[in-house]
Amino acid sequence: MEEQLTQKQIRFWSIAYFVIIFTLIGGFVLATSQITYSWRWSVVPSYFVAHETILIQSELEGTVSAIETEGTTTRIVVKGDDGTSESYEIPEGEILVSETDMIFPGDTLGNYKEWRPGLLMLGMMMTIKVSLYAIVIGILVGIWGGIARISANPAARWLAYTYVELIRGTPLLVQIFIWYYIGSTLVNQLVRQYAGFEIPALWYGVIALAIFTGAYVTEIVRSGIQSINLGQTEAARSLGMTHFQSLRYIIMPQAMRRILPPLAGQFISLIKDSSLLGIIAVRELTKATREAVTTSFASFELFFTCAALYLIITFTLSLFVQYLERRMGTT
Repeated sequence: MEEQLTQKQIRFWSIAYFVIIFTLIGGFVLATSQITYSWRWSVVPSYFVAHETILIQSELEGTVSAIETEGTTTRIVVKGDDGTSESYEIPEGEILVSETDMIFPGDTLGNYKEWRPGLLMLGMMMTIKVSLYAIVIGILVGIWGGIARISANPAARWLAYTYVELIRGTPLLVQIFIWYYIGSTLVNQLVRQYAGFEIPALWYGVIALAIFTGAYVTEIVRSGIQSINLGQTEAARSLGMTHFQSLRYIIMPQAMRRILPPLAGQFISLIKDSSLLGIIAVRELTKATREAVTTSFASFELFFTCAALYLIITFTLSLFVQYLERRMGTT
C-alpha cells in the first residue's frame, strides 16, 4: 500500500530534492574549476552542423573552354586533350580559373560552402538507426522465443532454453567479435561467391545486438504469458479457439500490457549497448565522439555532450513507452 504524505511533508521533500540537485551541480562546478583545463564549448556546435567548403576538382587534362553563369550557378566546361569534355557546376561559389587556362587532373576549379551534418549528428543518427533495427528484430526473436519457452514441443522448448542461456551467459562484446570476425567471414565469402557483393559491418552489429536483446525479451515475454491466469486459456479453448488463436487474441494482448515496462528498460539498455559497435568500425555516437575529440582536443565538452545525447534518446523512448502504457490502460 502506498504511503500517504501530508502537504507539508510533500513541500519539505520537494525542497529537499532541489537542494540535493543544486548541491550536486554546485559541487561539480566547483570541482571542475579546480583543474587546469581550458573549456571550449564553442567548438561543440560545429560537430552538429558544419559549414563546409566543397572543392570542385577537374578529372580531365585539358583547357577551360567555357565559363557560363546562370542565376547563382556557374558551369565550367573543361575540354580534354583527347577531344572529350566535362562540365562542373558551382552553386554560389568562388571560381578559381579563367577561360583557356590549362587544367590537370586534380586541379581545383572552384569551391562553394554547404551546410552538412557534423560528426556528432551523424553518430547520433547511426545510433538511432542501429537501435531501431535491433529493437524490431529483437522483438520478433523474443516473441518467438517466449512462446517456444512454454511450448509443449520439447525441441522448441529446449532450443529456446539453450539460446537464452547461451546468449545471457556470454558478454555482448565477445558476441559482437564473433559475429563480425567469424560470422562475417563465412557469410561474406558465400555472398561474394554467389551474389558478388558483401554485407556491411553495420548489419553484423545489428544482428549481434538483436540476438543479445532477443534473449532477454524471450524471458520477459515468457513471464508475461505465464502471468495470465490459466483459466483464460481454458475459456478460449472451450469456445473453440485453437492454441494459436488463444495466444494471439486472448493471452498476448494482455501479456503485452504487463511487459511494456521491462521491455522499455531492455531497449534503453540496447541503445547504450550500441556504443560497443565502434570496435567493428560502425561510426555510432560514441565512436563519432572519440573521432571528434582527436581533432578538437575538447574531450570534456564532447563527452559531456555525448552523454546528454544518449540521455535525450533514452528519455524520449521512456516517454513513448509511458504514452503506450496510458493508451493500453496499464497506468
